[in-house]
Amino acid sequence: MSVYKAINAVQTALAKTGITKDRTNNQGAGYKFRGIDDVYNSIAPLLAEHGLCILPRVLSRHCDERQSKAGGALFYITVEVEFDFVCAEDGSKHTVKTFGEAMDSGDKGTNKAMSAAYKYAAFQAFSIPTESDNDADSNTHEVYSNKPSMDQKTLADFLAAIESCTTADALKATYFEAIKSAGDDQEASKKLIAAKDKQKGKV
Repeated sequence: MSVYKAINAVQTALAKTGITKDRTNNQGAGYKFRGIDDVYNSIAPLLAEHGLCILPRVLSRHCDERQSKAGGALFYITVEVEFDFVCAEDGSKHTVKTFGEAMDSGDKGTNKAMSAAYKYAAFQAFSIPTESDNDADSNTHEVYSNKPSMDQKTLADFLAAIESCTTADALKATYFEAIKSAGDDQEASKKLIAAKDKQKGKV
């Protein structure tokens, strides 16, 4: 099966240079990353030289709509993709499956997710040397939490319920319900934890 010889030939060539993180994310922390263009530019000539084709096949796609902190819509896309690495010499192939994730405020989410899947399929199949850990996308989105904060009356009711517990089982059940209702409200969670710990010594 010549496909493995072709993959190894591409690996050998990439082992000498790798693909470094030359791009900078200008949002958020400003980290370095490797874009899909860097991958294409590095491996495309080698694929042609060694008679290796990479053919994608999307197995599934999932889309969740979220809200940004600015109030706009964000589309969170996940794709499951198989890539057939096919040798042009004898038609032998090896299939690699990866997942791609991306978030976008417009119509580019699926494109970005496909690019991510391809990029990491290439990095893993060819063992391409990199400078450090796997990178994220070039764009950073801040997602608004859809879990509401706990209002003061509800918090007061839960605190009173915790303080009135007379058994460990009742305390555990009441606290679990309370902390679940608090969601992402960190301040409410701290007060509930403190009340639970205080009552724990009394039951």
